[in-house]
Amino acid sequence: MSANIEIINTGSELMLGFVLNTHQQWLCRRLADAGYTVTRQVAVPDTATDIQQTVREALARADFIIVTGGLGPTSDDLTRDLIAGLLGRNLRVDAAILKRLEDFFAERGRPMPAHTQVQAQVPDGALVLPNRHGTAPGLAMEVNPNPFRADGKKTWLVMLPGPPRELRPMFTDQVLPLLRKESPLDGAFVCRTIRTTGMGESVVEERIATVLQPLTAVGLELGYCAHYGEVDVRLVARGSGAEKLAAEAEALVRERLGSHVFGVQDDQLNATVVRLLTERKETLALAESCTGGYVANSITDVPGASAIFLGGLVTYSNEAKQTLLGVRPETLAQHGAVSGATAREMAEGARNRLGADYAIAITGIAGPSGGSDAKPVGTVFIALATSRHTFVLNPVNRYDRPTFKQVTCQQALELLRRNLIKASS
Repeated sequence: MSANIEIINTGSELMLGFVLNTHQQWLCRRLADAGYTVTRQVAVPDTATDIQQTVREALARADFIIVTGGLGPTSDDLTRDLIAGLLGRNLRVDAAILKRLEDFFAERGRPMPAHTQVQAQVPDGALVLPNRHGTAPGLAMEVNPNPFRADGKKTWLVMLPGPPRELRPMFTDQVLPLLRKESPLDGAFVCRTIRTTGMGESVVEERIATVLQPLTAVGLELGYCAHYGEVDVRLVARGSGAEKLAAEAEALVRERLGSHVFGVQDDQLNATVVRLLTERKETLALAESCTGGYVANSITDVPGASAIFLGGLVTYSNEAKQTLLGVRPETLAQHGAVSGATAREMAEGARNRLGADYAIAITGIAGPSGGSDAKPVGTVFIALATSRHTFVLNPVNRYDRPTFKQVTCQQALELLRRNLIKASS
């Protein structure tokens, strides 16, 4: 039986929506990769009642609790004091932590604020988790016996600082080894994610669910996660035959979904496209209108993109389309800026002027205004120019502007990926 793990994220800024809670996703993913499953995760504001009540409830159930935030020097950093009080443990000043705080400020030529010393306080019996990237150390406490559990079974309670650049290395280097030592896995665990694009979630399920039934009947866990333009298929297997079961399931998924599979685990479509172009020693140019450089940004997010990406032009106005890409005035007059003909000439112009092997062009109506009966908001034309052909797609992406850009970018990259796969076969 694996450990019952719960995560508590503290911070009023999370509850007010001022800060995105990235901890819950990051921690859950790292734990899952290590073979552990989080049974519950909650976020609470920086108030004594909420923090103590949530920790008390978790102590009644969990074997391992991770609390994030509230270890800093300001008046709303209450986690350390409240948990110490809940467990009836006194706080003491740790001389080694205090010395490190003093050195931290001295090295930067800054006076140490008096209240910073609160970060040197440690509850009786707690293990100190050094913080190499900040001032607030983490703390790990063995609650044994646990007065809040009916069976009295011990619980480990870990407190981590809120900033991700401090929390993440501390978790990886110190908390995960502690968890493995105190709650070793009782069997093999395999979790594989097959990444797909170009199909909806229900279509993906329709294609693979039946063929995987014999494997789910013997323990395979099957799940789906839809993103904009993508669907992840999650395969989980446990026990002595986990690796074989997961491998067999993956083979069946790949067989049924074919070229819609673009990667596994953390693979991204933009990185896949850059890799394929790099392997073929071919280059890419971009001409964007309604996406405003979104595709160029996605490509340049990938390390090594400079080997394949020659440049991109954001030609928002008709004049820019004519001057920079060579789109003909008569094409714009007859078909309009948002048309397959214009997208075609944009792509061919970008490819010729930048000397690329491939060029993608996008023109459309992102909204919320500007549409018509003939061309409603969400209309978009995506063109791919190659040495032999120019392809044009005409989806209708009826989303808000940010989502419109994201989905259109995915469609453009997928058009290129499929062409690269076909050219390689």
